[in-house]
Amino acid sequence: VLAVPVLFKQALENMEMEEGKSVSLRCELTKADATVVWKKGEATLQASAKYEMKQKGTVAELVIHNAEPEDA
Repeated sequence: VLAVPVLFKQALENMEMEEGKSVSLRCELTKADATVVWKKGEATLQASAKYEMKQKGTVAELVIHNAEPEDA
């Protein structure tokens, strides 16, 4: 069986945010419920009070709470 790769239908876009606010980053995939790993540089982000990961169907979302300049 030939596996079809998961691709981005809609990639992440740069966003400007206000310090201390929440920001939502979203991308859309070609396959529903594909495994998504969020990274900042080489570091894998883990769900926490600061980072909230959501996924519904083909849309994956990362919410960064209390955004700081270091989150760029």
